[in-house]
Amino acid sequence: MLARIGESRIELLVGDITRQAADAIVNAANSQLAGGGGVDGAIHHAAGPALMQETARRYPEGCPTGQAVATTAGRLAARYVFHAVGPVWKGGRQGEPDLLANAYRRCLELAIEHDCASIAMPAISTGVYGYPIDLAAQTALGTTREFLIARGRPSIVRFVLFSEGAYGAFARTIEAMFYPSQ
Repeated sequence: MLARIGESRIELLVGDITRQAADAIVNAANSQLAGGGGVDGAIHHAAGPALMQETARRYPEGCPTGQAVATTAGRLAARYVFHAVGPVWKGGRQGEPDLLANAYRRCLELAIEHDCASIAMPAISTGVYGYPIDLAAQTALGTTREFLIARGRPSIVRFVLFSEGAYGAFARTIEAMFYPSQ
């Protein structure tokens, strides 16, 4: 699925984010930047040990929730990995929507700062952090839409989703956001 905002576009697909050819790949990281399971583990495995070494050297204090930091991409087909720390879902009353929006926004800012035309992002916080996929889709796509309207870049924002269910949630949100009369 595709949505256009000016010269930019938002793409949705089901797939393996580690196989994406993009200027930057977003990692759904933990605040220690210590590697883990899910997307984080897959990205670290595919990128190789240099990724963990770089995060430990450059960010020994980790990264706070709602923020993101940049590293090189190791063996991935990307120039950068942006390590975004999303919130653990605690019912939505402890600032989770704002923290998730901030993590996505920071990744988009990093894309501009690093002159990235394309960025591949997962559904941050929807795995072991338990963020409901429908709510996460609204925050991710709403934040991305607002950013692209205001900044006009990057050219391609690709959400690489781990399952058909996640894709469905993001597709429903895109349809409601961009094509409400259909």
